[in-house]
Amino acid sequence: LSKEFVFDSLQEEIHFWGSMLSQYNRTNKRKSRAFLSEGLDTECTPTELIQQWSPPHKHQRLITKGKENDDNQFVLARRSRRRKEPPAGILWDSLPDELLLRIFSCLHLQDLLRISVVCKRWHRLVFDESLWYSVDLEGLTHMGPALQQVLKTGVRRLRCPRTFVEELHFTPDLIPLVQMDLSSSIIPTTALESIICHCRLLEYLSLEGLHLSDNIICSLAKNPNLLQLNLSGCSAFSAPVVADMLKSCSSIEQLNISWCSFNNDHVKSVVNNLSPSVTHLNLSGYRESLTLDDVKVLVERCPQIETLDLSDSTLLMADVFPVLKQLQCLRHLSLSRCYHIHLAALTDLGKLFPALGLLDVFGLVQDSQLPSLKKEMPHVSINSRLFSSVARPMPASRVVSSSSEHTMWNRPCRLRFRL
Repeated sequence: LSKEFVFDSLQEEIHFWGSMLSQYNRTNKRKSRAFLSEGLDTECTPTELIQQWSPPHKHQRLITKGKENDDNQFVLARRSRRRKEPPAGILWDSLPDELLLRIFSCLHLQDLLRISVVCKRWHRLVFDESLWYSVDLEGLTHMGPALQQVLKTGVRRLRCPRTFVEELHFTPDLIPLVQMDLSSSIIPTTALESIICHCRLLEYLSLEGLHLSDNIICSLAKNPNLLQLNLSGCSAFSAPVVADMLKSCSSIEQLNISWCSFNNDHVKSVVNNLSPSVTHLNLSGYRESLTLDDVKVLVERCPQIETLDLSDSTLLMADVFPVLKQLQCLRHLSLSRCYHIHLAALTDLGKLFPALGLLDVFGLVQDSQLPSLKKEMPHVSINSRLFSSVARPMPASRVVSSSSEHTMWNRPCRLRFRL
């Protein structure tokens, strides 16, 4: 065969296969568009579609093959990399809420508040009511905002004695407090009303030394489960509301209502309406208001009394002992500064009260006379208690020693403010 014939045959062959390749490329281009519209990924796709679907910051490499394919440019695009495996160990986000709450329960109050800003989940868990069951805020300044926030958490046991509280601006539906100690605090009457008026579950309450109101006493009557109530040194409430409160709170076991701004009507409202369930009573400080007749009513209404404090009742004399003899369960009797009771009458107390174990007669017995009195009553501890512990959040011994341990009715508060 001649060279011309072979050359012509090869040229026709190349032209034929070139036409076939161009037709194949146009067909493949249409199929690629269809695949991309259906979300399929391919190894090599047309340039304009890659530019449309790929991130603009990625560098794309263009490749062309021959003059026949000038209008069909291709790119090489890498597939997305697989996500790296998480590092070894446990992530905080993978921990369940219950475990995080257990960890948070080991933190102090200040630390708990700091971690509340880490994320929304931690903020929600930090203010879970299980962490705020019992709170001690003693020593915290600017108590108003803090107390307002704590009351919103659903706290059950709250201790903040000797604190200064500003006005409170909130209207809760119900405050589930069970125990609260506001003894010797400085708090506006309106703020105290806003707290007490929304309590229905109180069992232990100490408002010692506070300026109260009739509304507060009426609100206390709405807590039928009240067991211990300390109103020592309180003022500014009337006799009728005291009577109504004592009638409603028929479960009271310990009542300290000493040294209040009472007159004869107040004292009679107390003794005439006390519940028979009372076992510990402090009715001291009513020099010329508490009479022998009041003691008779008291003994008749509350025969189960174990601790009785009638100190500073100057109208009482030795004829009160036959009346008190009816209290067969009496173990602690305080008659300090009842100056009309003489030493000779005290020597027979050991025979009148066989169960008596504690006797406080400060101001009636000189130090030189104590040995002879103790000889007459060897089984009785005389003048061993300086302060009454009736219905008080802290025992009398801790009041004397000023212990640093913060407790409330013999139980510590878990969440404390650390100075």
